[in-house]
Amino acid sequence: MRNFNATGSGSGHPEFQSAYPDQVLENVLENVLHFLTSKRDRNAASLVCKSWYRVEALTRSELLIGNIYAVSPARVTARFTRLRALHLKGKPRFADFNMMPPDWGAHFNPWALAMAKAYPWLEKVHLKRMSVTDDDLVTLAELFLGFKELSLVCCDGFGTGGLAIFVNKCRQLKVLDLTESEVTDDDTDWISCFPDGESHLESLIFDCVDYHINFEALVRLVARSPSLKKLRLNRYVSIEQLYRLMIRAPQLTHLGTGSFSPPEIAGQGDQEPNYVNAFAACKSLVCLSGFREIIPDYLPAIYPVCANLTSLNFSYANITAEQLKPIISKCHKLQVFWVLDSICDEGLQAVAATCKELRELRVFPVNALEDSDGPISDVGLQAISEGCRKLQSILYFCQWMTNAAMIAMSKNCPDLVTFRLCIMGRRRADPVTGEPMDDGFGAIVMNCKKLTRLAVSGLLTDKAFDYIGQHGKLLRTLSVAFAGDSDMGLKFVLEGCPQLQKLEIRDSPFGDAALRSGLHHYYNMRFLWMSSCSLTRHGCREIARAMPHLVVEVIRPADVEEMDDAVEIL
Repeated sequence: MRNFNATGSGSGHPEFQSAYPDQVLENVLENVLHFLTSKRDRNAASLVCKSWYRVEALTRSELLIGNIYAVSPARVTARFTRLRALHLKGKPRFADFNMMPPDWGAHFNPWALAMAKAYPWLEKVHLKRMSVTDDDLVTLAELFLGFKELSLVCCDGFGTGGLAIFVNKCRQLKVLDLTESEVTDDDTDWISCFPDGESHLESLIFDCVDYHINFEALVRLVARSPSLKKLRLNRYVSIEQLYRLMIRAPQLTHLGTGSFSPPEIAGQGDQEPNYVNAFAACKSLVCLSGFREIIPDYLPAIYPVCANLTSLNFSYANITAEQLKPIISKCHKLQVFWVLDSICDEGLQAVAATCKELRELRVFPVNALEDSDGPISDVGLQAISEGCRKLQSILYFCQWMTNAAMIAMSKNCPDLVTFRLCIMGRRRADPVTGEPMDDGFGAIVMNCKKLTRLAVSGLLTDKAFDYIGQHGKLLRTLSVAFAGDSDMGLKFVLEGCPQLQKLEIRDSPFGDAALRSGLHHYYNMRFLWMSSCSLTRHGCREIARAMPHLVVEVIRPADVEEMDDAVEIL
């Protein structure tokens, strides 16, 4: 066995000694593996042999753990001794929809303590759907002296008190990203706690913080952050305050605008700032988001930057097609576009006419009720497929869809990697033919050879799942709702999709027999989630007995006092 002794050097790097006779070969391999940046390539390299396994671990500086319950902190620190960046994912995606108990787990604390002992030089931590306490933030600030980057996505458990200590003690902090996280207001002015003097900040994102911040302290912080490139503000920042920030940071490349409306109490007789000039001065701006409480009259202010935009997020802006057209007609470089369905099919047609470089489109509903009138339809989807042929990812909420539009998209956009169609009405057939949506989804999995993520909806029979099992050989994530005829549907998927890692199913007729059909594959999956299906406790116990190393958890909904043999959530 190779003997490694890690000690902290003056530069903060670990030092290693080895007694291997083939040290030269392993040194060469280390130099080669440094060029491997893809996680999948690195995982494949580690499986070649014991020597490659060992050297790959030595050269790994960044680690992603997609399910924190798949491995222990002790196992990670024993294998990887040179980590500088750690990415952890905790709860399943259904936690976003309040379908998991609030005290379910995914605590960062054991990881923070283990990392502090093993990697005092750690610089970056990215967490998603984790429970993070104020004490955890203090641990990061006090025990990782060179800490530079913290990203918390869909996290909870911490507040402004912990943030205040964290930002004050992390004097080399470059990135603080709080995205869709729940931040408790402890009446602590955390913005003013950043150390005095020139800041190293490159990214500051706090659009999820749902209360007022010390704006004057923010102005001072932005003014002394010459490297700041990304700034996303919360809805309590008015467009006048945005102007004050922009004129102090014309170097911004990513901007979240805050409310994009004037303050509730405006000064009498004050001349309104020239917002057009402020945006025109930001010549490096390529990503624009925010617009949380938008006044459409201010939209012309962004015209000067539209030509350079590669990403535009209007998912909080309830605007019409007529208000969108003057903007989108200038966005010829746009690659990522998020928008509300208030723009209707007409707005999507305008996008298709201009945005030939579009790679990702997400269309969210203003009204998510399943019996509401849908302002977008197959017309918008077909227009996008014909005009945006480089499309790789789409999320599309609508009230109904046709097989013909989906077949057209499968042929026009063969590079699709992600296709998520959410027909909000339950089990709705093709409104033109009255047929199930089987052929539409079948065309997507047959013609889009690179597809790795799929969400299905509408009226679907087992035939659709047969298509998925036959052709979805690269599929890694599948989401199913209100679909299928029998256990055979799920059996087709579990037996036919060898790369499947995440499977989410709700309100579908799959039962114990379908669950048993995946016994050969569950150890290779990250998770299987089933809610409101036809499972029983007996069936779940069978899986647990057959696979003793698999975590099988039955969750009782909060509104159910006692459970019979039927299982609501697995």
